Amino acid sequence: MITEEIWIKYKETEDKELKDLLIVNYVPLVKIVAGRMYNFYGSKVEFDDLLGYGILGLIDSIEKFDISKNIKFETYAQIRIKGAIIDNIRKLDWIPRSLRKKSKQVQQTMQELENKLGYTPSNIELAEHLNVSVEEVENIFSDIATFNVISLEEFLKNKNEGILDSKDNSELPDDVYEKKEIKAILIDTINNLPEKEKLIISLYYYDELTYKEIGNILDLSESRISQIHSKTMLKLKNDLIKKGITDH
Repeated sequence: MITEEIWIKYKETEDKELKDLLIVNYVPLVKIVAGRMYNFYGSKVEFDDLLGYGILGLIDSIEKFDISKNIKFETYAQIRIKGAIIDNIRKLDWIPRSLRKKSKQVQQTMQELENKLGYTPSNIELAEHLNVSVEEVENIFSDIATFNVISLEEFLKNKNEGILDSKDNSELPDDVYEKKEIKAILIDTINNLPEKEKLIISLYYYDELTYKEIGNILDLSESRISQIHSKTMLKLKNDLIKKGITDH
């Protein structure tokens, strides 16, 4: 029985054996997503744990997927698999309170200086305003890199869940319009980034390269890519705050 036939019969009957066949069929997809995320979170969590979280997302995807919609299951499932992994990483609460405080402080300082200067402040300007060394600012960006990835991805997932899916007929017109507006604002915000930052975001999120691989392309160290990425995430969050998409 081919996969398409399994899908049709499962959605007609909700048979557990058919569901299990679908799970087994798409486990390689979970391994791919978990493997990519392990590159970033491996120092905090075991791969098998990420895989387990991803399987939960896969099961949820299979149960909720509408085969009548014009969208590939793999596209739909990757969003939910990744979301399930992020949700469970957050539940581990391994991010120290001091790190959250640093992230918030730097984000607010960037916002204040950007409003005052009219451009994204340099690390030197941030260091002067925070009354610390440039090296310490760079270390902060390195320290909060993973935290910012989780927090921004969680925000995007929560605000735009289903934004890549086909239209849900149960959605109100206002909800559909809001999702389109949010998507347009996100695209515009990313497109307005400086070329280097935009390229790093593209390589990281769309091509799903690691910091090391991006560093090889741009001839920069892995830690430098981490710092640039982290600072860019804070800038994006501040831009979204200005445009009323989020308040934190």
